[in-house]
Amino acid sequence: MAKLSAFPKCYMKDIVEGRMSLEEWIEMGSALPVDGMELYLHFLRSYDSAYLADIRRRIAGKGLEIPMMCYSPDFTIPDKDQRQQEIVKQQEAIKVSAELGVGFCRTLSGQRQPDLQVEEGVKIVADAIQACLATAEENDVVLVMENHYKDDFWEFPEFAQKSEVYLAIINQIDSPYFGVQYDPSNAIVAGEDPIDVLHKVKHRVRTMHASDRHLLPGHTLAELTQADGTIGYSPYLCHGIIGHGLNDYDEIFRILYEVGYDGWISIEDGMNGMEELQESAEFLRRKMAQSGLAED
Repeated sequence: MAKLSAFPKCYMKDIVEGRMSLEEWIEMGSALPVDGMELYLHFLRSYDSAYLADIRRRIAGKGLEIPMMCYSPDFTIPDKDQRQQEIVKQQEAIKVSAELGVGFCRTLSGQRQPDLQVEEGVKIVADAIQACLATAEENDVVLVMENHYKDDFWEFPEFAQKSEVYLAIINQIDSPYFGVQYDPSNAIVAGEDPIDVLHKVKHRVRTMHASDRHLLPGHTLAELTQADGTIGYSPYLCHGIIGHGLNDYDEIFRILYEVGYDGWISIEDGMNGMEELQESAEFLRRKMAQSGLAED
């Protein structure tokens, strides 16, 4: 059966920049009706084993698991030596994940550098991910690549934002230690249909981010579409409570049920705090049960 976890999208910068501690989030987030708490590598103050063991104990002490570590490698950096360092950092993220008892570690393509040609970028990214798979296997951690828009701390959007580029990368990688992290809202931001994107990757989905987007009154997606076919983080397309937006979770969960999905679904809620996270969690619990993905 699928399980539900929470990722503190609404507190992400606060935790990374030190205005909220990871320990504080664990106390808050553990009150939600979830089975796990997803982490972001830069939430951690240290990679010291004693510190990691403490974080692992704190979360386990709440009766929760840590399903996935979010990490954002920038494999498309123009400088070759810096790209190699990004591979090393991804490998380190895998090792930290394993020490925390985490089964999945997110990977990305990197930033859409202005002078990077698609064919060259696809090869660079696929080669970089391949270079991390031995570390993934050694540590029994599965790398999952997200259909992503943009890390909060990047200058440019994701190189593989469009599904055509994303698929060109993942279709080069065949390993039990590699799969797909699916995010329906990121498909909307890419100017694509989330259901269409899911059909393209449904047999390879290992983890999922659940979020939702709604249009402010008086606006349409067609109006927001940019010259490159994407929408981006438009002020008129807002994060919000899951189930109140554009994503069709009945259909998304129906498709996942049909392919026998039994992985994690992680709440990546908007920017308005715990009350909305609670409502999103309750919505997802209900829909997961209705679809057969989880027990009521």
